[in-house]
Amino acid sequence: MKKIAILGSTGSIGTQTLEIVRTNGDLEVTALAAGNNIDLLEKQIREFKPKLAAVWKEERANELKDKINDLDVKVVSGMDGLLEVARQPESEILVTAIVGMIGILPTIEAINAGKDIALANKETLVTAGHIIMPLAKEKGVSILPVDSEHSAIFQSLQGGQQKALHKILLTASGGPFRGKKLEDLANIQVEDALKHPNWAMGRKITIDSSTMVNKGLEVIEAKWLFGVDVDQIQVVVQPQSIIHSMVEYEDGAVIAQLGTPDMKLPIQYALYYPERRYLPGDRLDFSTLQQITFEQPDLETFYGLKLAFEAGRTGGSLPTVLNAANEKAVALFLDRKIKYLQIPEIIQACMEAHKNIAAPTVEEILKTEQETYEFIKNRW
Repeated sequence: MKKIAILGSTGSIGTQTLEIVRTNGDLEVTALAAGNNIDLLEKQIREFKPKLAAVWKEERANELKDKINDLDVKVVSGMDGLLEVARQPESEILVTAIVGMIGILPTIEAINAGKDIALANKETLVTAGHIIMPLAKEKGVSILPVDSEHSAIFQSLQGGQQKALHKILLTASGGPFRGKKLEDLANIQVEDALKHPNWAMGRKITIDSSTMVNKGLEVIEAKWLFGVDVDQIQVVVQPQSIIHSMVEYEDGAVIAQLGTPDMKLPIQYALYYPERRYLPGDRLDFSTLQQITFEQPDLETFYGLKLAFEAGRTGGSLPTVLNAANEKAVALFLDRKIKYLQIPEIIQACMEAHKNIAAPTVEEILKTEQETYEFIKNRW
């Protein structure tokens, strides 16, 4: 039995991870952590029988304790609770599926405890990749990507020589507003931005995909995961979401990973790597597939992507500002407090106001996050 712990078990990645556990007899869930959806978490606990559960708010954790007082499950809360899940002795691999920089400290805790990481929390590497990747190497643990694009790159590198890697071709669907110009986006509503053409994701990531900031965060994540410069990463719009990403080697050969848009494939690959298991679901049918098309991203309309390239090239604490500003701006948009086009405006203003720290510590990263939030609070 392979023993796994999951941070973010009630979200999109977490629930799909549990679907994989459900269909495989050799995975055991030892710990679950969630935000505030304790009704779903209770159902998960009763089905998968972990020994440890974490809820972010203490009062919600107390509610969960009452709901499952007939079970032998320890319930913890807050950051201390997430850290306890991360280092739980019974688990072998930690699935980090929570959204935001809240994932940094638990990931570090798990690495220090010798756990492999199935990484779906891109903010951890975007803001602290310079800390996470050397630490993982030092501790001899694997960082296994769960994002579909990074999993595709990881899969495309199998059997090749990473030292011969020339370029990463990171694909993007283009989101719901592909082909539109800035003037077309002036009156976009929340409901419009949540209509992704191909993928079913959480609300925040869906908005990020529509602005293409998500792709920018993935560029920075790929830089750290695969040890390349930002300028070795090319974003290619592939609207059908069939090619999930590609790598180009020094000799000009391009290796791609193709498949249907289903997150369970990269999740399962990370959990069982290097083994491949049967996965139920649709398959690509090349007898009916008419075309695969490519476009260049529009960096003037979707200039959040351009800002991400700038942050990735500069490094230091600037990617933290990019991430934190985007996180807060998206939350304001979802709450209908700002307009859609103010999301990249806020990111740009925060980046321009920031004094960069070349190699920030975790404490400096978290301080930068809070300073960015305060900057936004005082201006919007």
